[in-house]
Amino acid sequence: MTDPAVPPRPQTPEKAPAPALNRARAFWLKQLHSWHWISAGLSLACMILFAITGITLNHAAQIKAEPVVTEQTATLPAPLLARLAEMPEETTGPVPDAVARWTSDTLKASVAGKPTETTPEEVYVALPRPGGDGWITIDRATGETVMEVTNQGWIAYVNDLHKGRNAGPVWYWFNDIFAVACIIFAITGLILLWLHSRSRPSTWPLVGLGLVIPVVIALIFIH
Repeated sequence: MTDPAVPPRPQTPEKAPAPALNRARAFWLKQLHSWHWISAGLSLACMILFAITGITLNHAAQIKAEPVVTEQTATLPAPLLARLAEMPEETTGPVPDAVARWTSDTLKASVAGKPTETTPEEVYVALPRPGGDGWITIDRATGETVMEVTNQGWIAYVNDLHKGRNAGPVWYWFNDIFAVACIIFAITGLILLWLHSRSRPSTWPLVGLGLVIPVVIALIFIH
């Protein structure tokens, strides 16, 4: 029986979690998950492409390819040849717009705005491209036009996309945007690892291993 003369011992109330802190944590956790999966979705296909081309670039010497060379010829019409004669004897400026349109329609080659190597004898335009090369020459006296294109195959093509070689300004900016998406994906993943690391003891050993392995290889095996 409880002695009525002894007052009951006060019970210490349990501390309730701070509602504001929980709401903030839930908000940021939701944001991190959203940014993580959105950046993953945006960069997934290109991450796979860049991983595969990383392997093909690393083994470029073992992957043999037979270059395919194609050549086309045409003759610049006399009125356009007269327009070509208006160019300086030596310049790096582009060909006249009318000549560029004829080249596009006749040879399916875009030379508009491209620099030339113009001499008194001919106009030379380089046509570099991913996975190959190309050029056009126009004889300034006769209008004889020759276009040669070299194709190294689809592996060389995707390898050059990996390096951004001769892929144009749109791919150049796409590479930067893709890189930003990968950075967001990696950073949000790292923060999510930190938030869940208490229940996953192997988190930091694995993260540390991913950092230590390339550092050790670089220090010991790269000279």
